[in-house]
Amino acid sequence: MYVCSCFGITEQQVRDHADKGACTPRQIASACKAGTDCGGCVRRIQALLGRGACPRRELADQGEPGVLGAEVTLLAAPSPGARAA
Repeated sequence: MYVCSCFGITEQQVRDHADKGACTPRQIASACKAGTDCGGCVRRIQALLGRGACPRRELADQGEPGVLGAEVTLLAAPSPGARAA
């Protein structure tokens, strides 16, 4: 079933990207553009990710050490007041 009509992205493609580490709608958008045009699919992507489409997220939620550590650091937005180097 299609999740994103604008770019023809299916539920399976979202799951495949999640299996590779894309665990947020923003990361899915970076991987395949889903959610970047009309935005109508973002809630569906969130629902898929929330229902276990991202096994790495589930491991992190269970306290598995080292899971997602580097990715979270690289993808985190700078804190307010932080200066660029």
